[in-house]
Amino acid sequence: MKFLFDDESFSFETLRAAGFACYGGAELGEVLATAARIPNGDTEAWLREWRATAEHVHQIGLDSLAKGHRVSAREALLRASNYYRTAEFYRREDPANDAEAKELSGRYRETFAAAAQLMDTPVRPVSIPYEGTTLPGYLFLVDDSGEPRPTIILNNGYDSPAEEAYFALAAGALARGYQVLAFDGPGQGAVIREQGLPFRHDWEAVITPVVDYALTIAAIDPRRIALFGYSLGGHLVARAAAFEHRIAALILNDGLYDYHAANVRQMPPFLQQWVMTGRDAEAVPVAGMMMHFDTTVRWALQNGVWTFGASNPADYIRKTAPYTLAGLTDLISCPTLVFDAENDLFFKGEARRVYDALTCEKHYILGTEDEGSGEHCHMGAMLRTHQHLFDWLSTVLA
Repeated sequence: MKFLFDDESFSFETLRAAGFACYGGAELGEVLATAARIPNGDTEAWLREWRATAEHVHQIGLDSLAKGHRVSAREALLRASNYYRTAEFYRREDPANDAEAKELSGRYRETFAAAAQLMDTPVRPVSIPYEGTTLPGYLFLVDDSGEPRPTIILNNGYDSPAEEAYFALAAGALARGYQVLAFDGPGQGAVIREQGLPFRHDWEAVITPVVDYALTIAAIDPRRIALFGYSLGGHLVARAAAFEHRIAALILNDGLYDYHAANVRQMPPFLQQWVMTGRDAEAVPVAGMMMHFDTTVRWALQNGVWTFGASNPADYIRKTAPYTLAGLTDLISCPTLVFDAENDLFFKGEARRVYDALTCEKHYILGTEDEGSGEHCHMGAMLRTHQHLFDWLSTVLA
């Protein structure tokens, strides 16, 4: 689905930003006006123009708040948060030392936190104990009654921060009486940015402390905790569910059986061989040429080097080798919903592999281009995706 840009990555990321409009994360006119100022593939213009829009909308929110217009302020601050996240997206050349990237990531967290204080339902910042530190996140509650309710733990993906969870799941969940506990894990959001902790393949070591924390909260029904994985999170939570059996239901959006294989098969055979045999002197320059000509490849490899703690793109690919569900799917025992996307830009075919390998109670939903839900994680089709998800979940948790 081409959306406003010929550049495949720009098209998808603009669709992602615009797709959250249904939950107040964007205004279509603002998206169209911003995109019109950005040439295809120009990442400097991307940052400049999305930042300008974010700052403009941020100021609207501050002005509204100063005048006591609570709803207007909340709406503007939510949009500003999404736009700041979008502006920062391609700054991956040296994110650990990039002052502007750090500033923008701070702003999308700051504006979301300000909007959360203005919501009609309670939103609590959380700090989840994890291996001598804490994982930051949010608990989105239906109300402040303390009544135990079904709750979904949301696990981010390769680049999505906890703040995005409101648009990706929490808004739709709250409207149906479900609560959401969202967090940044190693390699994600504020954890990689502030603590420098990279991804780890044994994700059960992350999810088990999160479940432990959830069980300390009286407002969370311990018998009705679901686990939702978003993008790469669809692999991570499936891995975790093979070992963590206090989960009542598992949702993979989308399913991802073998992250390593999904990366490797996008490379020509000679490059695969060089990477996997450690011939970095040959592999890294070739990867560099691919990155120069392809926005998607450049962003994906740069982000991987950073979030996996790798020394170069070839090292990153090697570090993904343990990220597979081979030998683990039989251990997943809870009912599982596997989403797939007809035109998945990143992991085409992987969701079906997961579904076919599962032996538990399972359900498969394919998002199609004809319905407008065929893109990765069904961007641009949040309402339809949530209808599928919550209709299934209401039956499973009943």
